[in-house]
Amino acid sequence: MEFVKVEGLGNDFILIPNGIDPAAEDVVRWCERRTGVGADGVLTAAPLSSGLVRMRYWNADGGEAEMCGNGLRCVARYAVEVGWVDGPDLVIESAAGEHPVSVAADAVRAFVGVPHRFRTDTLAVAGRDVHPVGIGNPHAVVFTEDVAAAAVAEIGPEIENDPLFPNRTNVEFVEVVADHTIRVRVWERGVGETRASGTGATAAAFVAHDRGRVEAPVVVELAGGSLEVQLEDEGAWMIGPATLVYRGEL
Repeated sequence: MEFVKVEGLGNDFILIPNGIDPAAEDVVRWCERRTGVGADGVLTAAPLSSGLVRMRYWNADGGEAEMCGNGLRCVARYAVEVGWVDGPDLVIESAAGEHPVSVAADAVRAFVGVPHRFRTDTLAVAGRDVHPVGIGNPHAVVFTEDVAAAAVAEIGPEIENDPLFPNRTNVEFVEVVADHTIRVRVWERGVGETRASGTGATAAAFVAHDRGRVEAPVVVELAGGSLEVQLEDEGAWMIGPATLVYRGEL
């Protein structure tokens, strides 16, 4: 079975085009970085029409997730480069809905979805004030004065697995840097700390803007680079890179 290794800001994936959906144990085996290909997750993609592509996503622990923002941009890049679509504009269908995308030479602009607060405005989890937000998948945003010093590996899994989040949650640690800029570290559900997360960046930008800490658009600085998040009336858009790294066979 052919695959393509893809990445967006260092958040890397095994993309299986036109392939069967993998079993959880296969995802775990392929994503293992010492004995497998190595990745944060597995994407499958297939064209449905000349302008519509379907995408599904599994985290490295084998659990299927509703959406993946960096994966969304990578699938769009692949679809344009192999000619699944006629031009730079397409729609990608995920479990979270439909996402209009536009692919340029140096970046991909994608509609992430409509961010919204859920459960309550603020929760007390693991001794921290946590701001839950949905953006197709669940997120928990935690503000910190110094994100570089945040105990992500300690606090992240506590919040991820707290009973308040029955489906577990992604966790974003956020430092406000300037009027339009935040710095974020991501603890990804089923993966651990990752270099970037598209939906995580969007969730962090939404909460920071919603609470009056930044103005839109928001530049989100991540370990793998920066994303721009545009918060518009119809929802949130992100702009960032997506790269096809190499092709292989499983």
